[in-house]
Amino acid sequence: MDAMAEIKPISEAGQAPDRIPLEEVYMRMAEELAKRSTCARLQVGTVITTPDLTQVLGIGYNGNARGLPNRCDTATPGACGCLHSEQNALIKAGAQLAGKVMFVSASPCVMCAKMAINANVARVYYREAYRDPAGLDTLRQGGVEVIQYNRWRDLWR
Repeated sequence: MDAMAEIKPISEAGQAPDRIPLEEVYMRMAEELAKRSTCARLQVGTVITTPDLTQVLGIGYNGNARGLPNRCDTATPGACGCLHSEQNALIKAGAQLAGKVMFVSASPCVMCAKMAINANVARVYYREAYRDPAGLDTLRQGGVEVIQYNRWRDLWR
């Protein structure tokens, strides 16, 4: 697919929709995936979809590589050895389709942001801000739309 696919816009209506928006469904999926993480410091989950939000292309959570022990390699913050959730999801989603949408429970680090840019992600929704906001700046510099998404967090529970 050469041309960038159109990204479905967020509903801007003031009152809650009749049913849960797909953005909230995918964000909740990312939060549930984070619960599978074996990282001792921060559990993160990611879902990557098609631009129209009709298909899941990849999922991920942070942890060790397949076949290795389900634990961090070290307790050193920032050097635990875990693959990031975004990396695991991007590996599965591939890079060819333009305009992908990423839902992540915590905003990406700089390296994951760069990977997302190169993998043709056009929009990133995140629930919580990571301790270092540089990844969000990198995404914006790369032309990726960035949205902190909490709009319907407490509804449909």
